[in-house]
Amino acid sequence: MIKSLYTAATGMKAQQTYVDAISNNLANVNTNGFKRSQPTFEDLLYVTLKAPGLDAGDGTPNPIGIQIGSGVKLSGTTMNFQSGVLEGTQRPFDVAITGDGFFKVTLSSGRTGYTRDGHLLLDANGRLTTPSGNPIDPEIVIPQNTVAIGIGTDGTVTITTADAPDVNQDIGRLTLVRFVNPPGLEKSGGNIYLATAAAGTAIEGNPGENGLGEIQQNFLERSNVEVVNELVSLIVAQRAYEVNSRAIRASDDMLNQATNIVR
Repeated sequence: MIKSLYTAATGMKAQQTYVDAISNNLANVNTNGFKRSQPTFEDLLYVTLKAPGLDAGDGTPNPIGIQIGSGVKLSGTTMNFQSGVLEGTQRPFDVAITGDGFFKVTLSSGRTGYTRDGHLLLDANGRLTTPSGNPIDPEIVIPQNTVAIGIGTDGTVTITTADAPDVNQDIGRLTLVRFVNPPGLEKSGGNIYLATAAAGTAIEGNPGENGLGEIQQNFLERSNVEVVNELVSLIVAQRAYEVNSRAIRASDDMLNQATNIVR
C-alpha cells in the first residue's frame, strides 16, 4: 500500500517536470533561433517476486513473472534542432542559417559560445556582435563610412563605402560550426550554447560546404516551437498529473481502511 504512494508521487514529479519544460518552450515562442526541449523519462527499478522463465514445477518455464515497478524518473531533456521558420526583416545585419550549423562567438568570459540567433548588431568599434555584445568569431569590423553591406550565402561580407560607392570591398567571411551531436550542447542562456564532450568536436567551415547550411541575409530564424503541439502536450501532462494524484488518494483511502479494520 505504501509503495503505491511513492510510485504515484514519482509520476506527479515527472509530469511537473514535463509542464516546466513545456512552459519554457511556450515562453520562448518568439525567441530567435530557439530550439524546443523534450523531456524523456524512464521507469525505475522493479521488485521481482518471481522471475520470468522459472520452473513452474513440472519442468516447464513460467511464461511470465511477477514484477512490481517503482515509478518513473527524468532521464534527460533532448533539444529538437529542427529549423524554425525564416522571417524576412529587410535588415542587412539580420542573417539566418538554412540548414546545419551555428555562429561562433567570443563570450565576455573568454570562452567560445555558439548561437543560431543571427540578429547581429554593431558595437562602438564597428564589430559585428550578438544582442548581448558578444563579438562574432572570426571578428568582422564594419568601417564607419560604410553605406551598404552584403552578406552572401557562403558567408562572404562585402561593403561599399562613401569614398568608393561603386567598388565592392570584401572585408571577411562568416563561418559556421557544426557538431556530431547538437543535443549534447549545453544551454547557457542568452541564445548561447556551450560545447561539451557529449556534443563532439566542433567542426568549423564555410557556409554551404561540408554539410553546413547557407546564410540568408535579411532573414531571421524564428523559434521552432509549435504552440498547438505544446498546448496538447500541456493538456496530456495535466491529466497525467491529475490521475497520479487520484492514485495517491486511492492508496490513502485503502491504507485508512486497513488501519481501521479492527475498530
